[in-house]
Amino acid sequence: MAGDGASDGSPGLTPEGAPLWEPSAKVVADAKVTRYQRWLRDRGVATESYDELWRWSVTEIDAFWESIWEYFDVVGRRGDGPVRSGGPMPVDGLRWFPGATLNYAANALRRAEQAPDDTAVVFRSEAGGHRVLTYRELARHVAEVRAGLAALGVGRGDRVAAYLPNIPEALICFLAAASLGAIWSSCSPDFGSSSVVDRFAQIEPKVLLAVDGYAYNGKRFDRRDVVREIEAALPSLRATVLVPYLDPAAAPEGLRAGVHYRDLPRSGHDLEFEDVPFDHPLWVVYSSGTTGLPKPIVHGHGGVVLEHLKALTFHQDLGPEDVFFWYTTTGWMMWNYLIGGLLVGATVVMYDGAPSDLWGLAADTGVTYFGVGAPYIMASAKEGRRPGEELDLSRIRGIGSTGSPLPPEGFAWVYDAVGKDLLLGSFSGGTDLCTGFVGPSPLLPLRAGVIQCRGLGAKVESYGDDGTPVVDEVGELVITEPMPSMPVFFWNDENGERYRESYFSMYPGVWRHGDWIKIRPDGGCVIYGRSDSTLNRGGVRMGTADFYRVVESFDEIADSLVIDTGRLGQEGRLILYVQLAPGAVLDDDLVSRLRSALRGALSPRHVPDEIHEVPGIPRTLSGKKLEVPVRKILLGTPVEKAANPDSLANPDVLKHFTPQSAS
Repeated sequence: MAGDGASDGSPGLTPEGAPLWEPSAKVVADAKVTRYQRWLRDRGVATESYDELWRWSVTEIDAFWESIWEYFDVVGRRGDGPVRSGGPMPVDGLRWFPGATLNYAANALRRAEQAPDDTAVVFRSEAGGHRVLTYRELARHVAEVRAGLAALGVGRGDRVAAYLPNIPEALICFLAAASLGAIWSSCSPDFGSSSVVDRFAQIEPKVLLAVDGYAYNGKRFDRRDVVREIEAALPSLRATVLVPYLDPAAAPEGLRAGVHYRDLPRSGHDLEFEDVPFDHPLWVVYSSGTTGLPKPIVHGHGGVVLEHLKALTFHQDLGPEDVFFWYTTTGWMMWNYLIGGLLVGATVVMYDGAPSDLWGLAADTGVTYFGVGAPYIMASAKEGRRPGEELDLSRIRGIGSTGSPLPPEGFAWVYDAVGKDLLLGSFSGGTDLCTGFVGPSPLLPLRAGVIQCRGLGAKVESYGDDGTPVVDEVGELVITEPMPSMPVFFWNDENGERYRESYFSMYPGVWRHGDWIKIRPDGGCVIYGRSDSTLNRGGVRMGTADFYRVVESFDEIADSLVIDTGRLGQEGRLILYVQLAPGAVLDDDLVSRLRSALRGALSPRHVPDEIHEVPGIPRTLSGKKLEVPVRKILLGTPVEKAANPDSLANPDVLKHFTPQSAS
């Protein structure tokens, strides 16, 4: 790994901005975004660089999104209406493509007619499950389940909720629901019943699809009792469809409205698609919901189709020749993004289980684009893995990283230990838009710790303290022009008050996302963590990502959490919690080296006042560290009010974060 070892004996850190990869002339010429530029040039729009293309996309907004519909020949009826009406933002009444109609499922399954024998889905599970579905087979299963859902009374606008793992049935049922114009919502079966009810009760589903259990990390978890609890709390249900997974003989016994998946009425197997307006709800996804009820975020058919076609094709360079994998559960928006691979005709790899050896999975399934959370990359580096030497990963030409900022050391490790002839695509975005609005480009050089660009059509800016754009300075990440995949609305938010408060309260008419970002003069971006968990020490403001980068470069540290307990106008204590690697000890020597490294890499103000060992760092089910809830706990909020345990991957560790433990 490249590094610049510090003189105080702390681990070496890769310089931010160190060059790691340059696209060859062939990569640029063959890139799908280059083909798009040629297509635009034939229509009178000449752009000679990515920066010129981006600037056109965020200034000529209507022309850009019109071109996406036309370039990808979206399945639907464009109509003769404008690209936009109302606005300027969705919360102000903006409508995209009024008069247009389409259906997500029709676009996702178009390859069933074009190339029916191409592979659509490869499924693996840690328990040894292995299935392959062609596009023809996927379409047939969707048609069957569509008939079954319709027989249960599901139609346009009805909600279909799923308590399913990342298995083919989840994809089949989603596409079946979407084909009917029904509205999908899913939770992973590792969610507890109260967390599921907090989500699904808000949308009053007509049908619940649920597994009998799941396997994870060598253990089997029977969830039939949980399913019964969920059903009992959802009086709107007309049917609960049990999908056997752990036990093929599982039956819907004890369910008020139980139906076995195999007993769904499956007559009328012709696959049809309900044409719906561009902004018709496709799915409801949720904020992490660590406190209070999760926000039920509604995205529309059209916005998701256009955004995912654009992002997957032009930024990840994916197409029908690709095998696309992202490690995710059905409770994280990356599942919605992963299945978007069908929109570009790719093969989607679905995996259910613990992330014990995802590199091996990639080798076995011939993955060409390998996506994981940033912590998995850093864990692989800490373990000393060298996947590029241990396995045949020659087909991988792209690696995606998201969920949290990937430090420069993670970038460098990928090119040192995985492969040099690939593009590492670090993304930042979120559930709110169901995409990454800063991410990779095959046209640009890659530098350590730097996300290559702002996404096409995404007018991302960094706002300084005075609410104006700044360059090469850390500021609030904002989006100053609308995007089609911004939420259509929040469920049960008739006046849009919750929507407005969530994104537009700080800068009216401008979307504030809640992250710190620096936009470099060359257009590259660096994310520094959540702006609501900033370390503000003696007037020096810093994101937590910088802090974790230093601490977690130590071999002795498996994970960490830093909390600034300061209140407005008062400087509090800076507290560092560390989860030690096996065999490590938090002795005076390690404490001294940690303090020295932080002093040298950050500033004397960012040396922790306290360092505590904990058995684990609390994270949400999607892997995000609980900085804000832990800060509330340290300032006196009871644990049970600061965070919903059912929304956490490891709720047992929260008891170690109390005012007493930090005193």
